[in-house]
Amino acid sequence: MRLHGSGELSRRMEALWAILRDCTLCPRRCRVNRLKGERGACRTGSLPVVSSHGPHFGEERPLVGRHGSGTIFLTWCNMRCLFCQNYDISQLGEGRELSPEELGEMMLSLWRQGCHNINFVTPTHQVPQIVAALPHAIEGGLDIPLVYNCGGYEDVATLRLLEGIFDIYLPDFKYGDDEVALRFSGVPNYVAAAKGALREMYRQVGDLELDDGGVAVRGVLVRHLVLPEGLAGTRRRKTEEALHLHESRKIVITEICSKNSAKRRK
Repeated sequence: MRLHGSGELSRRMEALWAILRDCTLCPRRCRVNRLKGERGACRTGSLPVVSSHGPHFGEERPLVGRHGSGTIFLTWCNMRCLFCQNYDISQLGEGRELSPEELGEMMLSLWRQGCHNINFVTPTHQVPQIVAALPHAIEGGLDIPLVYNCGGYEDVATLRLLEGIFDIYLPDFKYGDDEVALRFSGVPNYVAAAKGALREMYRQVGDLELDDGGVAVRGVLVRHLVLPEGLAGTRRRKTEEALHLHESRKIVITEICSKNSAKRRK
């Protein structure tokens, strides 16, 4: 919020928007001009695309509290996870385009409902659009933590432009094996990208901090998905190294993916 008053938020927005001309927001580095309507792997142009928004009580416990996490489900994704629980949104494109002002008004609506945070689900490919919407929300009174809820396939240079904007990072660390990541999520070099992203996120916001009510206000919260038959590489050294960034308290939520939800979708 302080970045808006100093003019730094506007400078970050301009830097992020410039990336869309030759898009390298994520490790795919598609290099398409999204400002001219070209589409890369995420199939998203220059406008925000949102499926739904509202208080969410099924989110990770430290985000929910009594009044819910103010969740905004962003359409499309830079990954192709075969087991995605939001498949209709991330892969089939369920949602509609908005103006930055409309996205900002969504944030304010969630804030007015008493949500503890604004939780952007799958923000990676829409970071410039989110930042462009923030001035409207901040000027309307928004003063709760912003959550970056992502799949872990992030570009460190992009994350550096987000320092001081997002208060809580909620990344997945899906795999400890690049071959499995390519097979089930369609992305190359996942392990190195995710490890680099976790380090940068931790550098920015550190350990998870909770208020007196047990609700997160700042920090990193990592999820690791356990796939059937050890496919996620949960016991691999690369995974263990990534999930222990610091000797102090570290919260890792482990989720189980069933065989049925991991099957290939046509």
